[in-house]
Amino acid sequence: MNQYWSRRIRDVVPYTPGEQPRDRKFIKLNTNECPYPPSPKALEAIQAAAGEGLRLYPDPECLELRAAIARREGLDISQVFCGNGSDEILAFAFQAFFDPEREVVFPKITYSFYPVYTDFFGLGRREVPMNADFSDPIDLLCGQNGGVVLANPNAPTGIAVGLDTVEKLLTANPDVVVIVDEAYIDFGGDSAVELIGRYPNLLVVQTASKSRALAGLRVGWAMGDPELIDGLRCVRDSINSYTVDRLAQAGAAAAIEDERYFQSIRRRVMDTREHTEKVLKEKGFTVLPSQANFLFVSHSEHSGKELLDGLRAQGVLVRWWDKPEIKNWLRISIGTDKDMKALVKALCELI
Repeated sequence: MNQYWSRRIRDVVPYTPGEQPRDRKFIKLNTNECPYPPSPKALEAIQAAAGEGLRLYPDPECLELRAAIARREGLDISQVFCGNGSDEILAFAFQAFFDPEREVVFPKITYSFYPVYTDFFGLGRREVPMNADFSDPIDLLCGQNGGVVLANPNAPTGIAVGLDTVEKLLTANPDVVVIVDEAYIDFGGDSAVELIGRYPNLLVVQTASKSRALAGLRVGWAMGDPELIDGLRCVRDSINSYTVDRLAQAGAAAAIEDERYFQSIRRRVMDTREHTEKVLKEKGFTVLPSQANFLFVSHSEHSGKELLDGLRAQGVLVRWWDKPEIKNWLRISIGTDKDMKALVKALCELI
């Protein structure tokens, strides 16, 4: 069946994305998408860019987009790299900074693309067991490794660590790159961007998909020492120099510059998350403390798969993993207030 595949991919288990239904209408709380539309200024910029210029290749260096990010974060443009979504940037980083003979380390319960990358790129890895409360096992990520990857806040748990913890990782691993994946940082966490000037081994990765409501545009960026940015550029230009298209660059730059809109929708998501957490706890559910745009939820008398299937039957999609440590937990994206009321109603009927 796979006789023509290379040896590198024959045993790889690809990442499984969240379901994108086509056959019926669901309340979609399974992929951490923003429940609100993008900034009107981003939509205007995309429309303006959709002209005759599409016959030309986009700017391979994403200069305007990088400049917008650099201005917002107080960085030099040489400290910013843009790519076709943060997943692409993470893939570039795994190739640029990690060697096969040294293990990459990350928590065992985290973003499930990380082990896919190590398998695909032929890298060794060590997945460190979580603490009993699902917090990150920071001490076990310090030293004796070829690189560290930390999702902060973590996915799927939603738990975040503070900057003191990030600094502990950076100082304990001075000779390897520490990647801090901040896909959900805008929903209550503390960004490590302010540490970049002091730690040349720090790479911070962010995305426009969540807090800027541009998942369909596929834009992400990395921030770090110029030497790390050059490493990412080396990988990119060895594969495809034109990764971010004209429309994506224009829309993402406008979204980043529209600070007022960004603040308004992130606050709405956070308020809904906090209210939903309170209600679910009152109904007897266990909910981990989240600083992301989702909640990690379980019930002592009902399995995760039972709740998953029951919710789907009622038209609500959430995310579940068949892993021993988290098989009785659901990751529930934060939707509109109306969406979350429907979720709570459905859950209450199931229990």
